[in-house]
Amino acid sequence: MATSITTTSILNHLITAILLVDADLNIHYANNAAEQLLRCSQRRLQHQPLTSLIQHSSLTLSRLPTVLEGGDGLIDGEVTLVIDQRAHQVTLHATPFTESQQRFILIELKPINQHHKIDQDLRQHAQQQAAKELIRGLAHEIKNPLGGLRGAAQLLEKQLQDVQYHEYTQMIIRQADRLRNLVDRLLGPQKHSQRQKENIHQVLERVRQLVDIEHHDHLHIIRDYDPSLPNVQIDSAQIEQAILNIVSNAALVLQEQDNGTITLRTRSEHQVIIHGIHHKLVVRIDIIDNGPGIPEHLKDIVFYPMVSGRSDGTGLGLSIAQNLVDQHQGKIEMQSHSGHTQFTLYLPLSSV
Repeated sequence: MATSITTTSILNHLITAILLVDADLNIHYANNAAEQLLRCSQRRLQHQPLTSLIQHSSLTLSRLPTVLEGGDGLIDGEVTLVIDQRAHQVTLHATPFTESQQRFILIELKPINQHHKIDQDLRQHAQQQAAKELIRGLAHEIKNPLGGLRGAAQLLEKQLQDVQYHEYTQMIIRQADRLRNLVDRLLGPQKHSQRQKENIHQVLERVRQLVDIEHHDHLHIIRDYDPSLPNVQIDSAQIEQAILNIVSNAALVLQEQDNGTITLRTRSEHQVIIHGIHHKLVVRIDIIDNGPGIPEHLKDIVFYPMVSGRSDGTGLGLSIAQNLVDQHQGKIEMQSHSGHTQFTLYLPLSSV
């Protein structure tokens, strides 16, 4: 049966972004889905380098032209692309394509669907919870003998006639206290939270003032608040601590550079799924810095206890922050590349 449907019409109805680029990654064709992904019209995309539109890619884009050399396709099941400061997770398929004796690379970018992302979030959350339980179990096992060790050192000190040996017993006591303090931090907050309706911007302002006092010489903090946000039911001390841990980490990293900037941004967001529960409305808090980014090998484990990118770090700040936000049925997400690290806190206002 004859039909007037064109190939272009078909391509423009796909949810998969289709791009045709040359060996220099200049764009020669983009369907509607690619226009939406790259946030640019077909006319403006023509002959524009793909690399100029993508701020960061977890797949090295310079690998794409290799499909023209070997003739084999390139497939990556999970690529993160940062476009216009927003992260997108896609599957990427690149294959060689010849048209009118010209050689191109045909790129398919298919968004990873919501169900896959939810499953991924749940698996990651379960792994993090298992790691926390393991650490908590070890911490309890360490804490009990530490008390006995400290008590024995105190008794020994009383029995020693020569005071010159007291410095050794005091060293044992100090180290036992240091380890006990570390264990208490590993175990996290033990007191029951006191929740009431709070203005999240007042919490953010307290954090901003604390960080500004310590780092004002080298740090610029930008406030981008949504004044229409309703109050949220939280333990303000706990959420303040969670946010402070994240902002303090960023401030410490930024002291190495001259133009260090942290942005504190609030927005509302609708229809958000947190750990498998559907929330109709949440408060979203973005903490963004322009530092060097989190090392690639730490990205998947950055919220685990005892993981730190700094040689002098304890690796507890982010773990404690996540634990406190979890207690509020919220979650923290992270995306990071060179020049842009963003932690996003979601705190539920309602659920359905």
